[in-house]
Parts: sequence; structure tokens; C-alpha cells
Amino acid sequence: MKRAIIALTLFCTFTYAQAQSVHPWQQLFDEMTTLDDVEQEGWEQTFDMLCQLEQHPLNINTASREQLEQIPFLSQQQAEDIQAYIYQYGAMKTLGELAMIPSLDYQTRQLLGYFIIAAEPERKETLRWSDVWKQGRHEVLLSARIPCYEREGDKEGYLGGPVAHTLRYRFSYRDRMSFGIIADQDAGEPFFGKGNNWGYDFYSFYFDIRRLGHLRQLTAGRYRIAAGMGLVINNGFHLGKLASMQSLGRNAQGLSAHTSRSSQGYLRGAAATVRLTDALRLTAFASCRPLDATLNDSNATVRTVLTDGYHRTVSELDRKHNTWLTDVGASIAWSSRTARDFSRSSRSFLTLTVLSSHFSRPLQPPTTAAYRRYAMAGSHFFNASLAYGHVNGRLSFSGETAVNGDAALATIHVLSVKAADQLSLMFLHRYYDRRYTAFHGYAFAEGGAVQNEHGVYAGASWQPSRSLYVQAYADYAHFPWLRYQVSAASDALDFTLRVRTLYNNIGLEGRYRYKLRQRDNADHTVLRNHPQHRLHLQATIPIGRPSSASSSRASGPSSSGSSSSGSASPAPGGFPTGSSAPALTLVTQADGVYLPTGAEPSASAGILLSQQAVLQYRWLRITASVVWFHTDDYDSRLYRYEPSVLHDFSFPAYYGHGWRYALMARADLSSRFRATVKIGTTDYFDRAVISSGLQQIDASSQTDLTLQLHYSF
Repeated sequence: MKRAIIALTLFCTFTYAQAQSVHPWQQLFDEMTTLDDVEQEGWEQTFDMLCQLEQHPLNINTASREQLEQIPFLSQQQAEDIQAYIYQYGAMKTLGELAMIPSLDYQTRQLLGYFIIAAEPERKETLRWSDVWKQGRHEVLLSARIPCYEREGDKEGYLGGPVAHTLRYRFSYRDRMSFGIIADQDAGEPFFGKGNNWGYDFYSFYFDIRRLGHLRQLTAGRYRIAAGMGLVINNGFHLGKLASMQSLGRNAQGLSAHTSRSSQGYLRGAAATVRLTDALRLTAFASCRPLDATLNDSNATVRTVLTDGYHRTVSELDRKHNTWLTDVGASIAWSSRTARDFSRSSRSFLTLTVLSSHFSRPLQPPTTAAYRRYAMAGSHFFNASLAYGHVNGRLSFSGETAVNGDAALATIHVLSVKAADQLSLMFLHRYYDRRYTAFHGYAFAEGGAVQNEHGVYAGASWQPSRSLYVQAYADYAHFPWLRYQVSAASDALDFTLRVRTLYNNIGLEGRYRYKLRQRDNADHTVLRNHPQHRLHLQATIPIGRPSSASSSRASGPSSSGSSSSGSASPAPGGFPTGSSAPALTLVTQADGVYLPTGAEPSASAGILLSQQAVLQYRWLRITASVVWFHTDDYDSRLYRYEPSVLHDFSFPAYYGHGWRYALMARADLSSRFRATVKIGTTDYFDRAVISSGLQQIDASSQTDLTLQLHYSF
């Protein structure tokens, strides 16, 4: 313990000699996440999408409404206001002009600085193939994760080696065209042999081209579709309840390439968006993709669709791609205001979406458990919905109503009100019938699925000054039918209060969350309340002269070759050069959880303390963090975001008692070549064995080494 206290003290008093203040968007991303968010399968895909957008920021002066609406934290009104400002005053010279748009609060402007640039608009809209090959940009990314320990499966059970590795290639030309290939191998999966003769276990490719006359976008390979509020199809980004306050309940719209190594949440085939008139657009898509599934022994029907993507053992390989899913659908959208007409102060819109899905093997989940009675079953499925809404300067209303092939109903409505320049209110109502099913559906829900839920949500965002920001929401959900570990109709309550303030350039944040769910008692005779209290405290302390993300994004040559004035400039090829201005940012974080007596057989609690520091001098950047955690059990687990290499989602769960140390160094060795290395160790004080089964490690600590090489030309 004495050694641990000394280590933490050294971190808290870390020297600031020749360092640069760094406040990456990942930290702001962390501030908006909750326990439920990081446990969702789609959250990693959302993170990867933001990584991709950071590497290839949008030019705000030429971005379409659809492109702006793909930024998760922007509301519909904010996207409208950005385009209206550019229409009225011309192209932005710097991102500092965002402060002239009243609907963009300070935090939103901070976040936008990581994903957009202010460059001169293209002079020519004509796509010339000679320019594509001359001015296009190539990127190659190699990543490897090397475990410094041995798992039981590495001794016997896994067919492949212990190293996980990924290869990415991307070619892009401005924001008009991109092409990419991703090859990924999880630890334990065979590489060239033992049931896998194609080398990597996972391959993905995509081709995306935009703005060819009436053809607004064409995507082939793997892609994602989001329509309406997500009741029929939404395999785009996923946001939690707190993050939804930022975007005022808006979901992403339209078509995008699947650039993630995630093996779930995508379509495979082709999709296109065509402008029929200035006010009418049609998106049509077709997909045929393989699925992993466990099969019923009696008739080889699908018992469970698997989404983890692991193919490490003989049994996992037997389940690989044993089922196929075919999807055909279309979405037609109408808007009363076109992208080139901002004479109107408001906009109304309608979107009709239809989707037909077919499984090569019928779905036949076990129905012996009553809560599974309304699970998806059969081979053919149909969903249709109508989304609608109206947006003006102070009020935004949107909703969607959907039916499936059994005529079961699902509906969701969101009302957002700008009560004052400093105050925004949001109200949401959803009703999902127990019989409604949508394989690709994802919408606002407490239960994790668009099914068996009736709920109301109310939230408020208040920013009386630049230095104070307050968010709060309350959400109540009722589940009419049985759920897992719940043998009767049940309820859930969720309340969160978040306060952020800036005092003498020190950022302080506090977040409290109360959540109550109901579960069966041990005898399954009565429901018991399971409340939990969670507290998050964070201090961001800059030492020296800070730098902003927006200054680096707004300046220097963009991907299109244009430039604007600023104080720092990225090097050719996209890697920013370091600054010698001495500065440092320390991020200190404390998290706690308490589950009172009555929620479990006995009360449980947990605490987590962490310290992070970033040191950068010219071409070298070092990130170091240390975490101490102590929880009573798995139910009192805590999460903390940990910076990692590009496209690596690291949000581990901490439970038990121990320390976590991580050190990452990134070197921009030239304007085109970047190397990153990260090493992390978790030491447990309360166990001699980590994990179980084939993942078991016969030690009380585990160390992983991650390497990444990034070449751009």
C-alpha cells in the first residue's frame, strides 16, 4: 500500500517541463457515457466512427445536412443553424465563427473542433478521375496486441496464436470518394490453416462515392443505414441517455460506409441515395451477409444469433457463417426546405421506410422460459414506419411510428424546446409493443431492445454562463411483459444530474446517478427493488499555456488542399506537429457506487481513483495513467475510459481490488509516419487466478503490449 500511495502522489505532482496541454475528444466522450452505454454492443462502433471522423474531418463550409447529422452530438436545429449561417454570411474563415451561432453552446463548439475544419469550398464540383489519383490520400494502419501472459486456451483449446492484429488500408479523395479494406484477427483465431485458409479471420471492404449529379451517394461493400428514429433500422451510431441530451434526441440519418472492425451491426451489398427532386430523396439498399448462430439439435434451426465474432475453437468455427441474412429495403424522405433554400425559418419532414428480411435458417429460440415468448421466430420478417417532424428556431418535434409483419406497433416521439438562450428542454415518450420485433432496430430504450416497453423521459440543459453547465434527466419505464430474471410486469427509474464548471481555468465536473430496477427474489415469488447510487467526480487542471482542439483543426492545409489562418499547422499527410509551449493537463477522477441493503443479499459498494497526465514535446507524446479500485463484487463494478491507439476502444470494467497502470508513447517520426506503443498492467490483490475457462490466467496480474504503425502518403 505504501508503494501505491507514493505512485499516486508522484502522478498528482507530475512536472510540467516542456509539455503541451492536451484535452482529446475522448475525454469529453467519456464524460457523456454511462454504465449502460459501455455495455452495449454498438457503443464500440460509435467510438470507431468518431475515430474515423477525427482522422478525416468534415469541411464545415461544404458539408451537407446529412453529413452534419452524422455527428452524434449535434441536434437537428444546430445542423440547420450551421448551414443557415454559411448561407447568409458565406464560408467560415475560422472555427471561431461558431461562437456566432446561438444554438451552439461552449461544449458543443469544443467537441466540433475535433471533427470539422474551416477550409475554402471546392471551386469545381466536377469529379475528375485524373485529380482523384493525383490528389488522393493513402493510409495504411497496422496494429497488434501482444499478451505478456498465457491463457488456458493458449495451452490447449485455441487454434491460433495469442496475438491479435489488424490491417487497415484507406484511400480517400476529399469528401467525395473513399475506399477501404480491413483485415482483423482476434487472439486465439487460426491464421492460414486449422479451418481458416484465408489468412485473417475477418475481412471487410467498402467503397463510397458522393455527389455525382442526382446520385448523392453510392456505397458498396459493408455499410450502415439509419432511418427515422431507428424503429425499423438503425445500425449507425448509438447514444445513451446523457448523450441524447446533447443532440436533443436526434438519431443519425442516411447512409455511411462501415469502417469498423466490428463484426456486427452492418449490411453487406450496395446502397444508393438519389435526389428525385430538390425536396425528395430516395435511399434504396440490398444486403446479403453471413451470421454466426447456435443451432437446435433437432432440426438445425437457429437457436441464438451470435455477435461476438470469435472463431478460436473448433465449436466456434463450426458456428461461423452457418446462417445467411438477406435484407431489401428503401427509405424515401421529403423536406419542406431544401439544402439550398434557407429563406424559410422552419422545416418539416417526412420519411417512409420499408424493410424485408429473410433468414436462410428459421429462427426458433427456446420458448420454455416465459420471457422469451415474443422473441423473433420464423424466416421472413417485414417492418415499415413513417417518421415525421418539424424544426424551427425554438421548437423541434420529431417522431416515428412503425409496424411489423404481425401488425404490432412501436412509436416514439421527441419534443425539444429552446426555452431561453441558456435553457433547453427535452421530452420523450416511447411505446414498444411486446410483439413488435425489428432485427435491425435500435432506438431510445431502457430495456435494451425496441420491444416490451412504455416509458417517458424528461431532461434539461442549462448554461447560465460559459463557466457553468448543468444537465439533468429523469426516465421512467414500464415493462408489461416478463423479462430475464423478472417473472412479472416491472418498472425502472433512472435519474442523473451532471454539473460542469470552469474555475480559474480548472474544469470541475460532478455527476450523480440513481437507478432502480426490479428483479425476482431468490424464490421467484415476488419482485424486489434493486437501487444503485453512482457518483463521478473529475478535475481537469491545466498548467502552463493550454491549446485548443479547434485551433489545430481550423488551421493549416486541409485534406482538400485549402488553408486558413491559425497558430499551428498539421504537417503534410495529416499528422500535426508538436508545440514547444510548456503546458500540462492533469485529469483526476474519482468514482463510487453503492448498492443498499435489500438490493442484494447484502449491501455492496465500490470506489475508483485515477490520475492521467499527457506530456508532449515536438514529435513525441506520452500518456500515462494509474487507477486504484476496490469493489465488493461484480455488481459494484466501475468503468473508466483509458486512452489507447487509434480505433482501439478501451473502457474496461474494474471489480475486486487492485491497480491498473498504463503508459502510451506516440512518435510522429515524419510528416507521413507515426508509431505508437502502449503497455498496460492490471495487478489484483484479491485473487491468484484471473478470469475462467479458456481465458483463465494463472496469475494475479496481466500485462498487454499494443503496437501500431500509421503511414500516410
